[in-house]
Amino acid sequence: MKLYFHPVSTTSRPILLLAADEGIVLEPQIVDLFKGEHRQAPYLAINPSGQVPTLEDGDFRLTEGSAILKYLAEKSGSRAYPAEPKQRARINEIMDWFNTGLYRDLGYGMVYAQTLPDYMYADAAVQNATLARSQQKARRWLDVLDRHLLDNKKFLCGPDLTIADYFGVCYLTLGEVAHLKFDAWPNITRWVNTMKARPTWGKVNEGFYQYFVGGYKDGKFMSL
Repeated sequence: MKLYFHPVSTTSRPILLLAADEGIVLEPQIVDLFKGEHRQAPYLAINPSGQVPTLEDGDFRLTEGSAILKYLAEKSGSRAYPAEPKQRARINEIMDWFNTGLYRDLGYGMVYAQTLPDYMYADAAVQNATLARSQQKARRWLDVLDRHLLDNKKFLCGPDLTIADYFGVCYLTLGEVAHLKFDAWPNITRWVNTMKARPTWGKVNEGFYQYFVGGYKDGKFMSL
Protein backbone atom coordinates (compact mmCIF):
# COMPACT_ATOMS: atom_id res chain seq x y z
CA MET A 1 0.00 0.00 0.00
CA LYS A 2 1.26 3.46 -0.90
CA LEU A 3 0.53 6.54 1.21
CA TYR A 4 0.87 9.99 -0.31
CA PHE A 5 1.34 12.40 2.60
CA HIS A 6 3.43 15.10 4.22
CA PRO A 7 4.80 14.84 7.79
CA VAL A 8 3.28 18.18 8.84
CA SER A 9 -0.18 17.31 7.55
CA THR A 10 -2.82 17.25 10.28
CA THR A 11 -4.84 14.66 8.38
CA SER A 12 -1.82 12.47 7.65
CA ARG A 13 -0.48 12.24 11.20
CA PRO A 14 -3.29 10.03 12.62
CA ILE A 15 -2.65 7.48 9.87
CA LEU A 16 1.07 7.47 10.59
CA LEU A 17 0.39 6.95 14.30
CA LEU A 18 -1.91 3.99 13.66
CA ALA A 19 0.55 2.45 11.19
CA ALA A 20 3.42 2.85 13.66
CA ASP A 21 1.48 1.29 16.53
CA GLU A 22 0.07 -1.59 14.48
CA GLY A 23 3.08 -2.30 12.32
CA ILE A 24 1.17 -1.53 9.13
CA VAL A 25 3.61 -1.38 6.24
CA LEU A 26 3.03 1.61 3.97
CA GLU A 27 5.14 2.69 1.01
CA PRO A 28 5.73 6.38 1.79
CA GLN A 29 5.36 8.94 -0.96
CA ILE A 30 5.92 12.46 0.35
CA VAL A 31 4.00 15.21 -1.41
CA ASP A 32 5.93 18.41 -0.64
CA LEU A 33 3.29 20.89 0.48
CA PHE A 34 5.88 23.63 0.92
CA LYS A 35 6.81 23.38 -2.76
CA GLY A 36 3.18 23.19 -3.85
CA GLU A 37 3.43 19.66 -5.25
CA HIS A 38 -0.16 19.00 -4.14
CA ARG A 39 -1.32 21.61 -6.67
CA GLN A 40 0.71 20.32 -9.61
CA ALA A 41 -0.55 18.10 -12.40
CA PRO A 42 1.16 14.82 -11.41
CA TYR A 43 -0.47 14.76 -7.99
CA LEU A 44 -3.78 16.22 -9.17
CA ALA A 45 -4.03 13.23 -11.50
CA ILE A 46 -3.98 11.06 -8.37
CA ASN A 47 -6.13 13.26 -6.14
CA PRO A 48 -8.04 15.97 -8.04
CA SER A 49 -8.82 17.73 -4.75
CA GLY A 50 -5.13 18.46 -4.29
CA GLN A 51 -5.13 17.30 -0.69
CA VAL A 52 -3.12 14.82 1.36
CA PRO A 53 -3.27 12.04 2.37
CA THR A 54 -4.13 9.62 -0.41
CA LEU A 55 -3.92 5.86 -0.02
CA GLU A 56 -3.46 3.40 -2.88
CA ASP A 57 -4.06 -0.28 -2.19
CA GLY A 58 -3.58 -1.90 -5.57
CA ASP A 59 -6.19 -0.34 -7.85
CA PHE A 60 -8.22 0.90 -4.86
CA ARG A 61 -7.74 4.55 -3.89
CA LEU A 62 -8.96 6.61 -0.92
CA THR A 63 -8.52 10.37 -0.64
CA GLU A 64 -9.96 11.29 2.78
CA GLY A 65 -7.93 10.94 5.97
CA SER A 66 -10.81 9.73 8.12
CA ALA A 67 -11.77 7.05 5.59
CA ILE A 68 -8.15 5.94 5.21
CA LEU A 69 -7.74 5.61 8.97
CA LYS A 70 -10.86 3.45 9.25
CA TYR A 71 -9.90 1.33 6.26
CA LEU A 72 -6.42 0.57 7.57
CA ALA A 73 -7.71 -0.14 11.07
CA GLU A 74 -10.31 -2.56 9.77
CA LYS A 75 -7.98 -4.22 7.28
CA SER A 76 -5.32 -4.78 9.94
CA GLY A 77 -7.82 -6.01 12.51
CA SER A 78 -6.82 -3.27 14.92
CA ARG A 79 -8.41 -3.34 18.36
CA ALA A 80 -8.52 0.44 18.06
CA TYR A 81 -11.53 0.03 15.73
CA PRO A 82 -13.71 -2.68 17.28
CA ALA A 83 -16.30 -4.38 15.07
CA GLU A 84 -19.16 -4.20 17.60
CA PRO A 85 -21.71 -1.86 15.92
CA LYS A 86 -22.36 0.50 18.82
CA GLN A 87 -18.70 0.86 19.70
CA ARG A 88 -17.84 1.55 16.07
CA ALA A 89 -20.69 4.02 15.72
CA ARG A 90 -19.43 5.95 18.76
CA ILE A 91 -15.92 6.12 17.29
CA ASN A 92 -17.32 7.34 13.97
CA GLU A 93 -19.42 9.93 15.78
CA ILE A 94 -16.43 11.35 17.66
CA MET A 95 -14.34 11.53 14.50
CA ASP A 96 -17.14 13.37 12.70
CA TRP A 97 -17.39 15.73 15.67
CA PHE A 98 -13.74 16.70 15.33
CA ASN A 99 -13.98 17.04 11.57
CA THR A 100 -17.10 19.18 11.40
CA GLY A 101 -16.82 21.10 14.65
CA LEU A 102 -13.54 21.66 16.43
CA TYR A 103 -11.30 21.44 13.37
CA ARG A 104 -13.33 24.00 11.46
CA ASP A 105 -13.06 26.69 14.14
CA LEU A 106 -9.80 25.87 15.92
CA GLY A 107 -7.89 24.56 12.90
CA TYR A 108 -9.10 26.64 9.99
CA GLY A 109 -10.47 29.55 12.01
CA MET A 110 -7.57 30.13 14.40
CA VAL A 111 -4.45 28.27 13.22
CA TYR A 112 -4.54 28.36 9.44
CA ALA A 113 -6.09 31.83 9.49
CA GLN A 114 -3.00 33.11 11.31
CA THR A 115 -0.32 31.09 9.49
CA LEU A 116 -1.35 30.30 5.91
CA PRO A 117 -1.94 33.16 3.44
CA ASP A 118 -4.79 31.36 1.67
CA TYR A 119 -6.87 31.58 4.85
CA MET A 120 -6.07 35.17 5.84
CA TYR A 121 -8.07 38.31 5.05
CA ALA A 122 -6.24 41.32 3.65
CA ASP A 123 -8.61 43.67 5.48
CA ALA A 124 -7.38 43.88 9.09
CA ALA A 125 -10.84 44.55 10.48
CA VAL A 126 -12.28 41.49 8.75
CA GLN A 127 -9.32 39.37 9.84
CA ASN A 128 -9.64 40.41 13.48
CA ALA A 129 -13.41 39.93 13.54
CA THR A 130 -13.10 36.49 11.96
CA LEU A 131 -10.44 35.44 14.45
CA ALA A 132 -12.51 36.68 17.37
CA ARG A 133 -15.53 34.69 16.19
CA SER A 134 -13.44 31.55 15.67
CA GLN A 135 -11.88 32.00 19.11
CA GLN A 136 -15.31 32.13 20.74
CA LYS A 137 -16.53 29.05 18.86
CA ALA A 138 -13.31 27.12 19.49
CA ARG A 139 -13.67 27.71 23.23
CA ARG A 140 -17.15 26.24 23.11
CA TRP A 141 -15.92 23.10 21.33
CA LEU A 142 -13.12 22.75 23.88
CA ASP A 143 -15.64 23.02 26.70
CA VAL A 144 -17.66 20.18 25.17
CA LEU A 145 -14.53 18.07 24.68
CA ASP A 146 -13.32 18.66 28.22
CA ARG A 147 -16.57 18.48 30.17
CA HIS A 148 -18.43 15.83 28.23
CA LEU A 149 -16.39 13.77 25.75
CA LEU A 150 -13.43 13.31 28.10
CA ASP A 151 -15.14 13.59 31.48
CA ASN A 152 -14.21 10.60 33.69
CA LYS A 153 -12.66 8.79 30.72
CA LYS A 154 -9.07 7.94 29.92
CA PHE A 155 -9.72 8.05 26.18
CA LEU A 156 -12.44 9.56 24.01
CA CYS A 157 -14.58 6.44 23.84
CA GLY A 158 -13.83 4.96 27.25
CA PRO A 159 -10.94 3.08 28.87
CA ASP A 160 -9.42 1.85 25.62
CA LEU A 161 -7.52 3.64 22.88
CA THR A 162 -9.37 3.95 19.58
CA ILE A 163 -8.72 5.55 16.21
CA ALA A 164 -10.81 8.49 17.43
CA ASP A 165 -7.94 9.30 19.80
CA TYR A 166 -5.34 9.21 17.02
CA PHE A 167 -7.59 11.40 14.92
CA GLY A 168 -8.63 13.88 17.59
CA VAL A 169 -5.27 14.47 19.23
CA CYS A 170 -3.64 15.36 15.91
CA TYR A 171 -6.39 17.85 15.14
CA LEU A 172 -6.10 19.37 18.60
CA THR A 173 -2.31 19.60 18.72
CA LEU A 174 -2.41 21.55 15.47
CA GLY A 175 -3.11 24.41 17.90
CA GLU A 176 0.51 24.27 19.03
CA VAL A 177 1.52 25.89 15.73
CA ALA A 178 -0.25 29.07 16.88
CA HIS A 179 0.93 28.63 20.50
CA LEU A 180 -2.58 27.75 21.71
CA LYS A 181 -2.65 26.57 25.32
CA PHE A 182 -5.22 24.15 26.73
CA ASP A 183 -4.39 24.61 30.42
CA ALA A 184 -7.93 25.82 31.16
CA TRP A 185 -9.28 22.41 30.15
CA PRO A 186 -7.76 19.82 32.55
CA ASN A 187 -9.30 16.72 30.96
CA ILE A 188 -7.99 17.76 27.56
CA THR A 189 -4.54 18.40 29.00
CA ARG A 190 -4.49 14.98 30.67
CA TRP A 191 -5.62 13.20 27.50
CA VAL A 192 -3.11 15.00 25.28
CA ASN A 193 -0.31 14.13 27.69
CA THR A 194 -1.43 10.48 27.66
CA MET A 195 -1.29 10.38 23.87
CA LYS A 196 2.08 12.15 23.74
CA ALA A 197 3.50 9.60 26.15
CA ARG A 198 2.99 6.82 23.63
CA PRO A 199 6.32 5.51 22.31
CA THR A 200 5.48 6.25 18.68
CA TRP A 201 4.47 9.89 19.20
CA GLY A 202 7.89 11.52 18.99
CA LYS A 203 9.06 9.81 15.80
CA VAL A 204 5.78 10.20 13.93
CA ASN A 205 5.46 13.88 14.84
CA GLU A 206 9.10 14.84 14.41
CA GLY A 207 8.48 16.64 11.11
CA PHE A 208 5.39 18.38 12.44
CA TYR A 209 7.28 19.91 15.35
CA GLN A 210 10.38 20.72 13.34
CA TYR A 211 8.84 22.28 10.26
CA PHE A 212 5.36 23.50 11.26
CA VAL A 213 5.48 24.27 14.97
CA GLY A 214 9.15 25.28 14.78
CA GLY A 215 8.55 27.44 11.76
CA TYR A 216 6.24 29.71 13.79
CA LYS A 217 8.04 29.60 17.14
CA ASP A 218 8.55 33.38 17.08
CA GLY A 219 5.07 34.22 15.81
CA LYS A 220 2.52 36.42 17.58
CA PHE A 221 -0.95 34.92 17.68
CA MET A 222 -4.39 35.40 19.16
CA SER A 223 -4.65 32.97 22.05
CA LEU A 224 -7.57 31.09 23.51
